[in-house]
Amino acid sequence: MMLGKDRAFFVILVVLMLSLFLPSNASAADGADLKVSVLKYEPIPAEIGEYVTVWVKVENLGYAKADDLSIKMVPEYPFSIDSSENELVNVGILSPDNAAVEDFRLYTDAAAKQGVGTIEVWYQEDSSGTWFKKEFEIRVGSDTFDSKGTIQLSGEPVKEPEVFMPGDTGTVSFTLRNSATEYTITIDDEQYDTNARIQSASLTGVEGLKVTTETYYGNGVIGPGESVDLTYNIEVDEDTPDGTYYLDFSIVGSSHSYNNNWRIPVKVDSSSVRVIPSKPLALENGEVVLEFDVANIHPNALSSVSVQLEAEGIEFSPTEYFIGSMDSDELFTIEITAKTISEDISFPVDLVINANYRNGLNEHTQQVDVRQLKHNVVEDEGGAGVYVAALLLIIIGAGAYILYKRRAQKEQE
Repeated sequence: MMLGKDRAFFVILVVLMLSLFLPSNASAADGADLKVSVLKYEPIPAEIGEYVTVWVKVENLGYAKADDLSIKMVPEYPFSIDSSENELVNVGILSPDNAAVEDFRLYTDAAAKQGVGTIEVWYQEDSSGTWFKKEFEIRVGSDTFDSKGTIQLSGEPVKEPEVFMPGDTGTVSFTLRNSATEYTITIDDEQYDTNARIQSASLTGVEGLKVTTETYYGNGVIGPGESVDLTYNIEVDEDTPDGTYYLDFSIVGSSHSYNNNWRIPVKVDSSSVRVIPSKPLALENGEVVLEFDVANIHPNALSSVSVQLEAEGIEFSPTEYFIGSMDSDELFTIEITAKTISEDISFPVDLVINANYRNGLNEHTQQVDVRQLKHNVVEDEGGAGVYVAALLLIIIGAGAYILYKRRAQKEQE
């Protein structure tokens, strides 16, 4: 039993522990939550030997203000800050649900190569001295060209599969064509060639859809009427909701006047295969032929479709019914024989219906339904048949005997 002094000491100890932990939890829940991003940079790409301006955005998504926000630009080669005095900006107080945008001017080294450069944005909420940093990439392009060929998107992007399911991987392919029809063009009495260049081509994902292919950097020219095909790999998260998502496809052409941006719709739809019983699910004397209608309700064709049944103490033939390819909204009827292999079965039993299929190259195994499988005992009608047959034989025999007697009497007369 706890004494009075011990109890008092215990209460004081608990209060001290709570006083240590509660303030830190409260500050974590109610503090500033800063999100840093590069809002934009111009020109795109950053030109070799020229200046590029980068706009940095800081948002406060938390529940408390940032008391003394500072932002610092820390570029890596081939970028450098135009002046050390301009590398640090003190924003001051940033209230919740507000954002600050600051611009930094960087120089791209004249010896830089075409590709991707890196910058770091450092930030701190107050003057405590703790800095956080985030890394960003900036595209570096070659000098602009005088060529007047224009890159256009030819036809619709090709998606494989056409409609993704959650968890799928696939591709989106583009055909880019130089729309020029002649090899030269005259503008203001000056002649230009109509070749086109792709300095860079990038596809950017959104939440739930990730693009795993890096930016394409072109090294050559595309002549009038010529085209180039680009393919990007896509990954869809398992928990992505059904809907239409828009990816950004951006092209930097021969010069900044020939850049293009397209929004590419990608559909995600979790609907797949439906298996519907078309006859009663009941065995008769331990065996039955079950019949199902199998429908593809996904918006595009599925391949390698098959159906498997599972039930305790029941054997199915075939063990897996293979259908093959099914177009969208196509219906297929299948028959599977069910037979008991154990006498210790307590009916009804759960009949588990599984479907296997492919959406593009993605294999799926799905439990589409669980039904109740019953059992009916039908009495053997064999004994009644024998009785009826015997009765008929008696009647026929009696008739034959009567005819025989009548014939015999006529002969005696």
